Amino acid sequence: MTPPRSSSEGSRILVTGGAGFIGSAVCRYLIGAGGAVLNLDKLTYAGNLNSLRPIENSRHYWFAQVDICDRAAVAEAFDGFRPDRVIHLAAESHVDRSISAASDFIDTNIVGTFVMLEAARTYWSSIATERMEAFRFLHVSTDEVYGSLGPNGLFTEETAYDPSSPYSSSKAAADHLVSAWARTYGFPGLISNCSNNYGPFHFPEKLVPLVILNALHGKPLPVYGKGENVRDWLYVDDHARALDMIAANGRIGEKYNVGGRSERRNIDVVRTICAILDRLRPQAAPHEQLITFVTDRPGHDLRYAIDATKLETELGWRAEETFETGIEKTVRWYLDNEWWWRPLRDKVYAGERLGLPVATVS
Repeated sequence: MTPPRSSSEGSRILVTGGAGFIGSAVCRYLIGAGGAVLNLDKLTYAGNLNSLRPIENSRHYWFAQVDICDRAAVAEAFDGFRPDRVIHLAAESHVDRSISAASDFIDTNIVGTFVMLEAARTYWSSIATERMEAFRFLHVSTDEVYGSLGPNGLFTEETAYDPSSPYSSSKAAADHLVSAWARTYGFPGLISNCSNNYGPFHFPEKLVPLVILNALHGKPLPVYGKGENVRDWLYVDDHARALDMIAANGRIGEKYNVGGRSERRNIDVVRTICAILDRLRPQAAPHEQLITFVTDRPGHDLRYAIDATKLETELGWRAEETFETGIEKTVRWYLDNEWWWRPLRDKVYAGERLGLPVATVS
């Protein structure tokens, strides 16, 4: 399982959840930037090694199928790879699934983060002083821990936590663990909280890829409620750059919000995708006619919006993609890469409704 030491220059980064949407983007970015990467991923339904095909033959990239709740396997990975820093992304992340089946979210997001923290702390305590001082553990979280905004205002790093779903509450708990380890043990932990990501290699249960693929197949485009919920949209490659910058240069014990400054109502996101498909893949009728309003999911937060000023001023990060450029790239990628999404639609997730609470039996 454990890779040999690499002779490449640059940092050695242990990435958890690197076969997922954001994690695979981080791995691809780090390898392109000259890093050496060990990717730990359990390979749940959303983990896809095909997303790593561009780097799978790199001599600076290794993969190990590991559940982050497995203490022995995680400790072995640290001891064998000897990382300079950790970017911890492994998580159950789909709100709808957390509503109907919360147990996996508690196990992976809370217990898994605890296991990672303890393994990292043990490793960190064992390395030479110079490496100890340089080591960082970046826990990647979500803006959903802050709850729902009204029509005005932005989430800052000082916004109080107010999670609404089993998913966001599990991520909030994990955030608190990282903060506690930094305060209690002096552990070099950091936290990032990001807005909604979109882009290539996105599992088709999420809004953007679901709408693209349903539209291509002439299926209804489900929109919760009236589509008035607002999200700040962040292109995934911009997020990967931000995570690398935070992990390398962020201040220990600090939080950094990562957002695209691209607020859009869900209905406007869907209509934008429809308009792009009308131009690139026209059908007999406009794709917008496929929009179907469905009953809203329980506890659906109205609005998220990120203030990324701290990240922008301290570390010099800026989102390179606007929503218009990013969504165009995303739609084109799905049109050009059926090899990636077709097996998922046929065998894993065909676009059915998720997020309906399961009644308990007394």
